[in-house]
Amino acid sequence: MKKLYLSFWAFWLMAPLFAQTRTVSGQVTSHDDGSALPGVSVVIKGTTTGTITDVKGQYTIQVRNENEVLVFSYVGFITQEIKVKDRQTIDVVLKTDGRLLEEVVVVGYGTVTQQGIMGSVSIPAKGKKHRGAKPPGPTLSHRPSGEGYTKLGENPFQSTKREPLSTFSIDVDAASYANLRRMINNGQQPPTDAVRIEEMINYFGYDYPQPTDGHPFSITTEAAPCPWNPQNQLVLIGLQGKKIATENLPPNNLVFLIDVSGSMSDEHKLPLLKSAFKLLVKQLREQDRVAIVVYAGAAGVVLPSTAGSEKTTILTALDRLEAGGSTAGGQGIELAYRLAADHFLPNGNNRIILATDGDFNVGPSNRDQLEDLIVAKRETGIYITCLGFGMGNLQDGNLETLANKGNGNYAYIDNLQEANKVFVKEMGGTLLTIAKDVKIQVEFNPAQVRAYRLIGYENRLLNEEDFKNDKKDAGELGAGHSVTALYEVEPANGNSAATAAQVTELKYQTAQLSSAAASAEWLTVKFRYKPPQKGSSIELVHTLTQTTPSVEAASENLRFAASVALFGMLLRQSAHVAKGDYATVLRLAKSARGADPEGYRAEFTRLVEAARAE
Repeated sequence: MKKLYLSFWAFWLMAPLFAQTRTVSGQVTSHDDGSALPGVSVVIKGTTTGTITDVKGQYTIQVRNENEVLVFSYVGFITQEIKVKDRQTIDVVLKTDGRLLEEVVVVGYGTVTQQGIMGSVSIPAKGKKHRGAKPPGPTLSHRPSGEGYTKLGENPFQSTKREPLSTFSIDVDAASYANLRRMINNGQQPPTDAVRIEEMINYFGYDYPQPTDGHPFSITTEAAPCPWNPQNQLVLIGLQGKKIATENLPPNNLVFLIDVSGSMSDEHKLPLLKSAFKLLVKQLREQDRVAIVVYAGAAGVVLPSTAGSEKTTILTALDRLEAGGSTAGGQGIELAYRLAADHFLPNGNNRIILATDGDFNVGPSNRDQLEDLIVAKRETGIYITCLGFGMGNLQDGNLETLANKGNGNYAYIDNLQEANKVFVKEMGGTLLTIAKDVKIQVEFNPAQVRAYRLIGYENRLLNEEDFKNDKKDAGELGAGHSVTALYEVEPANGNSAATAAQVTELKYQTAQLSSAAASAEWLTVKFRYKPPQKGSSIELVHTLTQTTPSVEAASENLRFAASVALFGMLLRQSAHVAKGDYATVLRLAKSARGADPEGYRAEFTRLVEAARAE
């Protein structure tokens, strides 16, 4: 009777707290133009309980009492804190941060003040060099110890008569854009080697058609005058992967491989990491399975393979993770592959999701050893997604290598909005591969094109014989992913000083242009890909015969991709920018904003304005 009385008394005391729990909702808009802001982080202050605004800028969150404070944060805007009181609707208008976020960095559910400027070191890439002259790598103005990036040059113009073929692997990674966004919003000039232009371009979606011919992707080509060098043409090649609704995805066999070493203790690392994975866990279905492997001084299993419907069990395992110790990344990778193999789904998606700052210092740790380990494992049909977290010691080069060699993709998570993009908005592309070893080979017609230059993809170049070699590894395309490649080309009747010195006539041979001169085609594009479960590739062919008379008349796809490419070239201080500037970037981007349902293109213009002001 006494126990019953105490239980009743405890319930009576707690009843007011339960009664006060209620739903608060509202909309977040921009002070500048009144537009809705999707992807705004809304969190209860002092907790990790939060949500993100939807495409209409709307949110819903459960609060416990009237004394709680909601924190609204969004990259490029001033964070607001609002006390709930007795309100059920709280609409918020965010103002652009006049300081251009030079002191404040958004990290997960909150903000931290960033002291000082971080820089990078560059790491030579492994592998043989691509044929053709390449300029030496750029010199960085900041080289404090910490972040590591692969040395990256810039593709030169190639003579069509000497090198009519251009061959490369696709790249769907988007880490570079999110990473440099973090730097710019922190008032830091991005290191040159951190700027991978193809990843910047492919961060955004484009209005390419869905495939209708039985292949997993559609093909789009287009050309228009080059915005930063009107004497030349800008050629766009676009791929659009088939979109698959989340409920129609095959079952997932996932292993979360999480770095819990001492370097992950910062707020913008492990705490943000756990919040990010929670977004993915909420999307899991009963047929999905998840295991969690962690590594620090050693590796271990903290959650055996568990059904996706057991969300409480999975979330509890995530909540218990704490950071400390050294970094046995190689051991963790081996254990994760073994666990994924134990629960392999022949007709499912088998994938490891590695989350780390990329710093491996115990066991197999250097680039070559990690690469060899991943290459040996990829033939099992288990792919890997790499997620980079943190600042100051981010080893970007390691993570890019692991993703490239492991038939996977690489994203950088700098805040909860980016986690929402990777794990919710683009879940199919992140988890499900629909085409592997996708290669592109472009043959330029010397009668129409005097010289050409591939913009970006410097570390994805292939030799021409690699195109038909099915043993040569290349990039993977995820469900719903789009891939865009840009070439700057000098027409055969052009007079560009930038390329004239590089296309001198040969002494011992002459080019036969009789058949080429009769063709109006500018180029022929060939694509090769393998279905995910097959070892033989399929080839597709596409030609380009027409150009648009002006860049203003070009599609929004080309104009926006051009604006992002030019922005990257300016950040890299490219030698190939003739007349382009930040004003040109903004003009192109604003004219090609389009529907922009997620607000990513609007965010891009704000980022450019921040970079221009520094």
